[in-house]
Amino acid sequence: MPLYQVIVLAVVQSLTEFLPISSTAHLVILPRLLGWNNPALNSLDFDIALHLGTLAALVAYFFRDWLQIVLGGLGIRYRHDAELELNRRLLWLLALATIPVAVLGYVFKAQAETTWRSSYVIGAMLIAVGVVIYLAERAGRLQKGIGEVSLGDAMAIGASQALAIVPGVSRSGITISAGLFRGLNRHAAARFSFLLSTPALAGAALKAFHDLQKQGGLAPDMRLEFIVGAAVAAVTGWLVIALFLWFLRSHTLRFFVYYRIVFGIIVIALAILGRA
Repeated sequence: MPLYQVIVLAVVQSLTEFLPISSTAHLVILPRLLGWNNPALNSLDFDIALHLGTLAALVAYFFRDWLQIVLGGLGIRYRHDAELELNRRLLWLLALATIPVAVLGYVFKAQAETTWRSSYVIGAMLIAVGVVIYLAERAGRLQKGIGEVSLGDAMAIGASQALAIVPGVSRSGITISAGLFRGLNRHAAARFSFLLSTPALAGAALKAFHDLQKQGGLAPDMRLEFIVGAAVAAVTGWLVIALFLWFLRSHTLRFFVYYRIVFGIIVIALAILGRA
């Protein structure tokens, strides 16, 4: 696989995994539009590299948050963030909120990787969730911080994350929207969304790595691509997380609503024309 394709897709993965615009939609549609038919792009090796990169970005950025959350959940005091200090149940709330995506991901894994990757499904979900984000922006009271997340909030956001197994939905898009509907402010909704995505991505990466080992391990001709893809996704992902959280302190999600709807219409139009 040419390294420029590895780098482009690793950057796209990081941008679209953390921004509310759907990583799967972009990683499926972009190679089709560019005529990149290399089977390695859809290989398990490359998929793991991208997921490991984005997981590394999350762990690196939220390392001290996770340290406080885990220690707090075990009854050990660690002062890092005042808001997290307000909610020492957060570890268990995140664990419970992860259950829906684990269950539905297991049940519908085959469909998510085959029939649901239709351009029509992707385009429709891009538009539909764009509308959901718009409604969440209008309905959200933006009053609660992450320290005020309740069991009901966590389960509602966790249930919404399960919908992200459908290509085009966007894990961050649907979970941030659920957070806004539950009254969280934008920054808190995004922060909880990213924390919640960490165990889900870790579980998906471990499952994929297990499948890879059953197939004989990493292909020798994919080692450079694996390293480059993971490294680029990690560095880009860290930057995207930092910039997006900064952006949400003073901006709405309206731009992403417009982007999703326009992109969704384009995807459906290209599918009708036989181009995607």
